[in-house]
Amino acid sequence: MNAVLSVFPQSLRSRESLVRLIVLLLAVALLVLGLLMPLLTMLIKSLQDRAGDFVGLANFADYFQTPALANSIVQSLFVALLSTAIVVSLAFLCAYGITRTCMPGKRVFRVLAILPILAPSLLPAISLVYLFGNQGWFRDALMGQSIYGPIGIVMGMSFWIFPHALMILTTALSNSDARLYEAAEALGTPKWRTFLTITLPGVRYGLISCAFVVFTLAVTDFGVPKIIGGQYSVLATDVYRQVVGQQNFQMGAVVSVILLLPAVISFIVDRLIQRRQVAQLSARAVPWQATPEPLRDVVFTLICYSVAGIILLVIGTAIYASLVQFWPYNLSLTLDHYGFDGLAGGGWPAWFNSLKLAFSVAVIGTLVVFFNAWLIEKTEGYAPLRQGLHFLAMLPMAVPGMVLGLAYIFFFNQAGNPFNWLYGTLAILVLNTLVHFYTVCHLTSVTALKQLDPEFEAVGASLKVPFWKTFWRVTVPVSLPAVLDMSVYLFVNAMTTVSAVVFLYNSDTRLASVAVLHLDEAGYFASAAAMAVLIFFTSLVVKLLHVLLTHVLLTRAQRWRQAG
Repeated sequence: MNAVLSVFPQSLRSRESLVRLIVLLLAVALLVLGLLMPLLTMLIKSLQDRAGDFVGLANFADYFQTPALANSIVQSLFVALLSTAIVVSLAFLCAYGITRTCMPGKRVFRVLAILPILAPSLLPAISLVYLFGNQGWFRDALMGQSIYGPIGIVMGMSFWIFPHALMILTTALSNSDARLYEAAEALGTPKWRTFLTITLPGVRYGLISCAFVVFTLAVTDFGVPKIIGGQYSVLATDVYRQVVGQQNFQMGAVVSVILLLPAVISFIVDRLIQRRQVAQLSARAVPWQATPEPLRDVVFTLICYSVAGIILLVIGTAIYASLVQFWPYNLSLTLDHYGFDGLAGGGWPAWFNSLKLAFSVAVIGTLVVFFNAWLIEKTEGYAPLRQGLHFLAMLPMAVPGMVLGLAYIFFFNQAGNPFNWLYGTLAILVLNTLVHFYTVCHLTSVTALKQLDPEFEAVGASLKVPFWKTFWRVTVPVSLPAVLDMSVYLFVNAMTTVSAVVFLYNSDTRLASVAVLHLDEAGYFASAAAMAVLIFFTSLVVKLLHVLLTHVLLTRAQRWRQAG
C-alpha cells in the first residue's frame, strides 16, 4: 500500500489528508452538537431547581416520593415486557414460516407484514379505539375490560413493533447448515428434539437481540400510550405531561433520565451479546432448504395469514373511519375529514411540513451518514478520531426520541447558545430527526463499505485520481443499494416519528404526526384517523417509488453485476 501511495504527488496527498481531517472533525462536531451536548445539558437540568440553582438529587427524590410518578416505572416495564413476549413469539412463528416451511405466498406475506412501519404508532391506537372502544365493533370481546389502559397499549405496541422483530428473526433463521439436520435425521432424532438442540441454539443470539430491540421500542414509545393509555401512566407520557401540561421542565428532565436508563442498559447488553455471536454458515456449510410437509405448512400458513389479516384489519379500520360521516351512527362515505379546515393540528400545511422534513432528512442524512461511514472505513490514520466518530454514531440507538427532543429544548433554547437561532425552525427538526435515526443508517453504510476491497482506493491513488472522484465513481455506484435503502428509511421515519419532534415544533413547523396527536386531543377522531392514513399512504407511495427507482438505477449503475 505504501509503495502504491509513494507514486501519488506528496502535495496532493497532503491536501487530501487535510480535507479528510477537516471533514472528520466536522462529523464529530455534528454528533457532539446534536447528541452529547443536549444530553449533558438535560442531565444538568435534572440536578437544578426551577430557579436554576443546583439541588443535586433532590428532584429524583421528589420523583420517587410521588407515588403516581414512581408507579409509572413499574407500569412501563410491565407493558414493555408483555409486549416483548407477545411480539417475539409471534414474530418467531412467522419468521419460521417464511424460512423453514413451504407455505405459499411468502412474498405477499412479507409485504403485508412491513406495512405497520409505514404508519405512525398513533394509527394502531386510533384503530383500536374504533374496534374495541365504547362504540367499537368488537367491544364485547374484551369481556368488560376497557381498551383504554394496558390492554390497548400492549395491543397497539405489538402491531407497531412486529415488523422490526420479524426482520431480525427472519435474518437469524435464514442462515443454517443443512448438514446438522441431515445428521439429526440419520440418527433418528425426533423433530421436537432437533428443534430444541439445533434450531433454537442456532438463533439464540438473534432471539436475544430481537427481544432487547422490541423491549427498547416498547418502553420508549409515546404515540400508543398517549392515544389509548387513558389514566394508565408510563414514563414516555409522564415526560409529556410534565413538560407540556405542567411546564415543569426539571421534573421532565428527571423522568427523561429515568427513561434513558432501560434503553441504555438494553443497548449495552445487546452489543455485548452480538460480540459473542458466531457464524452459522462456514465455508463448507450446505444451505438448508425446506421440504414440503403438508400439516406443518398449513399450520404456519394459517398463523402467518392470521397475523397479516390483523394488520390489514387495523389499517383498514383507520382508512374506513376516516371516510365515514360519523361513527357508528352515520356510515355514509365522505372526504370531509380530509379537509382539516378550522381544526386543531395544522391540517394540510402540517402535511407539507412533514414532506419537507422527510425529503430534507432523506437527502442530507444519506449524504452525511454515508460519507462519514466512508471516512471511518476508508481513511488511514487519525485512528482516535475515526474510533470516536464510530462510537458517537452508535449512541443514538440508545437514546429515546422523547429524551432527545427534551434535551434539544434545554440546549438550543438557551439565550447564550450561539446555535439558539436554530430553535423553532425546520432546521432543528431535521437535525433532531437525523441524529435520532443515525445509527441504523451508519451500520448499513459500514456493512456495505466493508464489502469493498481497499485496493479500489489504492488503485485510484496510483492513477493520481483524487479520492472524491473514486468515491463518486466507484464507491457510491457499488454501494447504491445500501444508499437507496438508507434514504427511504430516513424518509419514512421522518414522516412517522412523533416522540422526538413533539417538543420542537412551532406554529409554522407543525408536522403531520403531531397534527394527529392534536386532532385526537381536540376530539376530532375521524380527522386524526385521516391524517394518520395520509401519512401511511405517503410513506407507501414513496416506498413504491423507491422500489421502482432502485430497479432503474441499479440497472444503469450496476450493469456490471448483470454482465457477471
